[in-house]
Amino acid sequence: MKKSSSLFSALTIAAATCASTLSAANPAPSEKDMAAYLMVYFSDSDHSVHFAISHDGYSFTALNDNKPVIFGDTLADQRGIRDPHIYRGPDGDFYMAMTDLHIYAKKHGLRETEWERPDKYGWGNNRGLVLMKSSDLINWTHHETRLDKLFPEEFGEIGCAWAPQTIYDPEKDAMMVYFTIRRKGEHLEGATKDERKTRLYYAYTDKDFTRLVTMPQKLYEYPDEEIQVLDADICPLPEGGYAMTYVAQENPGGIKIAFSDKINTGYNYIGRQIDNEPKSCEAPNVWKRIGENRWVVMYDVFSINPHNFGFVETTDFKTFIPIGHFNDGPMKSTNFSSPKHGAVIQITADEAKRLEKHFPSTN
Repeated sequence: MKKSSSLFSALTIAAATCASTLSAANPAPSEKDMAAYLMVYFSDSDHSVHFAISHDGYSFTALNDNKPVIFGDTLADQRGIRDPHIYRGPDGDFYMAMTDLHIYAKKHGLRETEWERPDKYGWGNNRGLVLMKSSDLINWTHHETRLDKLFPEEFGEIGCAWAPQTIYDPEKDAMMVYFTIRRKGEHLEGATKDERKTRLYYAYTDKDFTRLVTMPQKLYEYPDEEIQVLDADICPLPEGGYAMTYVAQENPGGIKIAFSDKINTGYNYIGRQIDNEPKSCEAPNVWKRIGENRWVVMYDVFSINPHNFGFVETTDFKTFIPIGHFNDGPMKSTNFSSPKHGAVIQITADEAKRLEKHFPSTN
């Protein structure tokens, strides 16, 4: 893949220096300082990181004319990434985590087999995540982390590691990465039923966001062990505690919600789905509208053609009002279509201006 030298140089490989604790570093700006929204997503066509900006929370414009801002083949063992998630830490820095996986690598001539490992490990069968950190949204550190190498006794025969997301745990004063794991190959002889299913796990990272430093532990136990769960998103609640949206692969698979007083345990099961889709969807992400007591749940409707993002809104995390898909309701994508597995954060006017200058779009 041919790369723009300016884009490639924006990726800083050297490790960043950070404060001794996250909470002691320069604080993040408050919501009153926010003026725009940054969306990260990927495309099936290139398995790379894309950015889009909105100044009103409704109409998003892709930066760089919807070409990648960071190429997946510069980041990952598998020469492609999926499921990028972005988070602003209490230190003011930005954290991106993503799946190290290219599902079309054989088609694109990047490997000779459909998957990285034999079919007995199942669909995708990747073993790693990509962790990135930045102070300006343009220059990023970059580290690949392999679960089978970090924790060989528990995850040496890992089936997959997907859809990582990041949140700050104030009790640990550390960044927590939570993600989907299939502990052993889907068709691996001797694997238990639980090991063959995708489950939600969490682990903590080092201060520089270069690797996992604690062994992944179960984040949530779904009441039906036959149902696979994946794609969690954790949102702090205004009154305290946490809401976790996630996907239960039922029929159809959709977005469910659970609540807990603790960030990494105790999430209670609630049976109903909160999306309004007749077919399956995945990849929920919750983000707050600036200056309003309204939250948007954005998700990937992969079951329609062309696929699209769907949206519901809530003021109380009890009632969720559908507001349609991109371009068939108030939410608009002005110069891009069919984004995959996105996430949105609030940014300042200066941050938006800097990104729009560095990655200009002609449309």
